[in-house]
Amino acid sequence: MVHENCGVVGIFSLAGHNVIPFAIDMLRALQHRGQEAWGIAVPNKPPFKRLGLVSAAAPDFTNIVRKYKSSAAIGHVRYSTFGKSNLENAQPLKVKDLCIAHNGTIANVEQLSGMVGGCTFTPQTMSDTLVAAQRLVMHIAEKNDMSSAMSILKSEMVGSFCFTFLTDEGSVYAARDTRGFRPLVLGFHKETSTYMVASESCALSAIGAQLVRDVEPGELVKMGKSGVESQQFATETPHAHCAFEYTYFAHPSSIMEGINVYAARKKIGQYLAKKFPVPDADVVVPVPDSARPAALGYALEAGLPFEEGLLKDRYSKKGSMRSFIEPYQNDRVEINKGIIPIREVIEGKNVVIVDDSIVRGTSSASIMNTLRAAGAKKISLVVTYPPIRYPCYAGIDFPSQEELIAYQHGAEEQANEKVASKVAGVIGADYVAYNDTSNLARAIGMPEEELCFTCSTGNYAPLGIKPVFKTRAQIKGE
Repeated sequence: MVHENCGVVGIFSLAGHNVIPFAIDMLRALQHRGQEAWGIAVPNKPPFKRLGLVSAAAPDFTNIVRKYKSSAAIGHVRYSTFGKSNLENAQPLKVKDLCIAHNGTIANVEQLSGMVGGCTFTPQTMSDTLVAAQRLVMHIAEKNDMSSAMSILKSEMVGSFCFTFLTDEGSVYAARDTRGFRPLVLGFHKETSTYMVASESCALSAIGAQLVRDVEPGELVKMGKSGVESQQFATETPHAHCAFEYTYFAHPSSIMEGINVYAARKKIGQYLAKKFPVPDADVVVPVPDSARPAALGYALEAGLPFEEGLLKDRYSKKGSMRSFIEPYQNDRVEINKGIIPIREVIEGKNVVIVDDSIVRGTSSASIMNTLRAAGAKKISLVVTYPPIRYPCYAGIDFPSQEELIAYQHGAEEQANEKVASKVAGVIGADYVAYNDTSNLARAIGMPEEELCFTCSTGNYAPLGIKPVFKTRAQIKGE
């Protein structure tokens, strides 16, 4: 099964403006969503794809902008945990006259592949996006209408998706799944009369475009010579917006479902300080980078000093990378070695460390060791996300249950406090406090039933599946 969390863009200029510079800058702004490969597609050409970071191709930007000049484009940044990091798996993909980019996970990809005549799946070539694209092209040929085709495809697929499509006639489409698991927004760049969709609004800010609105769950947006047209291909309630986007994945400047991610994270920290005060604490320190706003909120609410006691070494080989989305364990360890303590902040102190989540526990244990070595007297770890006990089948990588520290040391029926106590012993903290789903939903500012907490609760009802959990080796086809 393919598991990835990526970033997508789709752009159309009514004024005939060359949108390739926009595509490149928007993908750079979404780089936190995928650091493995990137690509762009324009009408009537094979997609352009590269491995690595967008910025690594900077010497070629001028040539890319000239060669792929177009007023319509889609783009993709990829992060995957399945198969090899090769260009064959990179996106956008082209099937007949349709290019496609995808953020999400199609959980029933084997079943879907049977509908397109079957495919030979290997870790090198398997792609849920390819199968979805092949099936969609079949429906378009039959219905001659994208909305009708999406409506049928939606009923055949299980999983999460934000798609951007590009036709050889130059129309750009975007579709969001009916539960709204992954984010997708619509924007407009006034000076060039250009409409665009992107996984997050930070991509719009990067090019000076305005956020118009979220693409609604179950909505198909078409951008073309007539401007923006919208159709609802399906409606389902409640929605299931990924809560992990708000605590970790999304860029802090982004606005999703009308909520600024930075403000939400700061409020999460404030709510955590009320729920889990640490009476003898001296200082609040964030785990860089995504926990900063929550740590600030905690410190403000608790009346404690906020200090940057841990810094990332930005000049090491992997200094700017994010450990959670690195597919390989040795890479994650390498990244965490790049966290440098500031002894003057930590030594002799009772430290409250705020982190966004504990997934495998690798990073947390490393950080506890770092803090002890820097002379911390006591370490209390406060976590913005509830215990992650279950794999995600909606687009984020915690696919094998045996890797999840909260599953290893706390069965699903155990209270968060019991799990936290066991995890504290394993990672070397004096105290661990996990957020709960109700407290997190209140802090985000969204009804709990509108958010997806499957990875914590094990309730897969929003996806409509009862998954068979696989080991990491089974998932990677090893």
